[in-house]
Amino acid sequence: MSTTIKKNPDLKVVKRDGKKDSFQGEKIAVAIKKGFDGLVSENEYTVEDANKVYEAVIKEIEKDYKEVEFIKIEDIQDLIEKKLDELGYSDVKESFSIYRERRNESRKIFKARYHKLTKAIEALTLKDAKEEDAKRENGNVDGNTAMGTMLQYGSTLAKEFAKSYQMQNRFAEAHDNGLIHIHDMDFLPMGTTTCCQIDLNELFKDGFSTGHGHLRCPNDIMSYSALAAIAIQSNQNDQHGGQSLPAFDYFMAPGVLKTFKKQFKQSLYDYMELDGFLGLVKFEHIAKQIDKLQSIEFDIEDFENYYEGSDVLEKIFRLAYKKSLTKTDRITYQAMEAFIHNLNTMHSRAGAQVPFSSINFGTDTSSEGRMVMRNYLLATDAGLGKGETPIFPISIFKVKEGINYNEGEPNYDLFKLACKVSAKRLFPNFSFIDSPYNLQYYKPGDYKTEVAYMGCRTRVMANVANPDKEIVSGRGNLSFTSINLVRLGIKYGIVSNKKADMDGFYKELDETMELVKDQLLERFEIQCSKKVYNFPFLLGQGVWIDSKGLKNNSRLRPVLKNGTLTFGFIGLAETLKALCGAHHGESEKARKLGYEIVKHMRDVADKYAEEYKLNFSLIATPAEGLSGRFTSIDKSIYGIIPGVTDRNYYTNSFHVPVYYNISIVDKLKIEGPYHALTNGGHISYIELDGDTATNVEAFEKIVRVMHDNGIGYGAINHPVDRDPVCGYTGVIGDVCPGCGRHENEGVSIERVRNASLTCCGR
Repeated sequence: MSTTIKKNPDLKVVKRDGKKDSFQGEKIAVAIKKGFDGLVSENEYTVEDANKVYEAVIKEIEKDYKEVEFIKIEDIQDLIEKKLDELGYSDVKESFSIYRERRNESRKIFKARYHKLTKAIEALTLKDAKEEDAKRENGNVDGNTAMGTMLQYGSTLAKEFAKSYQMQNRFAEAHDNGLIHIHDMDFLPMGTTTCCQIDLNELFKDGFSTGHGHLRCPNDIMSYSALAAIAIQSNQNDQHGGQSLPAFDYFMAPGVLKTFKKQFKQSLYDYMELDGFLGLVKFEHIAKQIDKLQSIEFDIEDFENYYEGSDVLEKIFRLAYKKSLTKTDRITYQAMEAFIHNLNTMHSRAGAQVPFSSINFGTDTSSEGRMVMRNYLLATDAGLGKGETPIFPISIFKVKEGINYNEGEPNYDLFKLACKVSAKRLFPNFSFIDSPYNLQYYKPGDYKTEVAYMGCRTRVMANVANPDKEIVSGRGNLSFTSINLVRLGIKYGIVSNKKADMDGFYKELDETMELVKDQLLERFEIQCSKKVYNFPFLLGQGVWIDSKGLKNNSRLRPVLKNGTLTFGFIGLAETLKALCGAHHGESEKARKLGYEIVKHMRDVADKYAEEYKLNFSLIATPAEGLSGRFTSIDKSIYGIIPGVTDRNYYTNSFHVPVYYNISIVDKLKIEGPYHALTNGGHISYIELDGDTATNVEAFEKIVRVMHDNGIGYGAINHPVDRDPVCGYTGVIGDVCPGCGRHENEGVSIERVRNASLTCCGR
């Protein structure tokens, strides 16, 4: 049917702002189709149903407006509702009516927010990142650069659009008043997911495309490392969070074997040509046998039939093997070095952001996997081009008894090396597969069942939506929203009452969790409404679990349901101070209450997971700028409360406050039980002074204390200084131990103090 009115081709549409535009029937068709597409119903409607309504609307307009100059847009919408009702689509009419009303309300809200939006843009434009919080919201975006500021413009507008048009006002109000924090709200309109554990074995199997050409399956370790970095960069453009490789050692090992085979064949050929043996031996037969090798370690006598009777030829085989191993080891180091340099220099998201990348490794006992890990650690130890400590990728060494934890185990030497490197470079961090809540999923030899972490602490393992797919690969967090526990502690604690009102506290906590649950579900529906082409790499290249082979118009719910919808929280220490006058580091009573509160939150999350068959989980929130935001709002409401709002931040998640003097063992004993409760992610970290590189044994003991106290993911932070003149890296006081120059002599010392806290979202 024509998209114009034949009997009145000059008919104009009066818009809501009074402006007039030519009548365009296709816009009516789109509006009707959205009404059908937005309906969650048992009825299966087709495009023909939408077209039937459209034709009825056009006929009515042709009949009633053939001699009328204008038609109001509201009258067109009234007519759509009327025809939906008349044609028996009452459920679609109701959906369309609700959507229409919500859009009208959204326009009013957005108009009311306009002044706030322009003020925010003004601040982004005219203020330095030191003055404007919004420019520092993302730790690895430079808000002072042109592209960084442009991203912040888009971010600011997207947040206001999401509040006005895409979420219920109760969610926006709860966010704005500091009761909750909807993380990455600027990406809500795009429907992106947060993060993903990328399975490179699956991605590399048939090669992949970044949208600008197909990349073949890599055939040497240099290509493996290069494509790994490209995969991380490409996937970051489809998500608003970070990218992680859950089994880096397993993924890179085939590249080592392929490189060795090339080197062995080339070395043999060169030696045999030099000594005149090529004419006596059919080299193509040797090459075929080399191609069948399953490991870089084998008995050279497997090739005895080619050199039998010739001492010289046997010597050639042995020399070629030794040389090939040496060259492969050197090339692997170069590949790991390049991987680290790439991930600290390449950019994504309009060139304003270094990809937020993490890798997990430690359990591959093959010779190839061990070569990868050793060289990665050595490259990390060497640092970047001028000796700087690399922040990305955030590396996580997986600790497992029987594999690397005890002397005599196959990867014990790598565990020792990981401790040595971390004592100098802050990384790797450490995860512990033996913790009961991680061990329950573990199947020996299957890296997909080894719990891995995002650098920011996110953990994805259980899968109530698909119990047969309780694996790490291809899964990640969908979105998470944090609750301001301190606000509830102040309202119901001894600060505001003679006695803590715990019934009131839990009642409002439950109400807040229900609010967050509804908000997470609303956002989930937005994500599920998107198409495969919105995520050309994540879904188009089959990175997300079960997404391989999806058509552009495929429903996304069956694959996205494998991710997690997560409740976060912050400031348990200050909450306990408000409720009972002490935090969990100070008293046993507070310790029990703290555990009870977090256990209650986990129980509610589990209840929702069972009810909705979606992976609701609880995360110990990565604080970033949130801790300061909540505190600032609460100060303006309640003023300065000693031990609660008297600092510029709330303590990260369940941590014992960093300012509280407590032994390392006691801190980890207190925090360990919370790791078991926070199935969506967690971290405990220890702050050390002094040069830990000079006392690796003490450093290792701390890692072992973490292991023994049920920590799932832990990190040890310590000072890392660097003299840019002589390159010395370590703790530097007033005088550099490397060259003897003083702090005020020329170039300043580069001082890193827990830089990883911001960069990896701790």
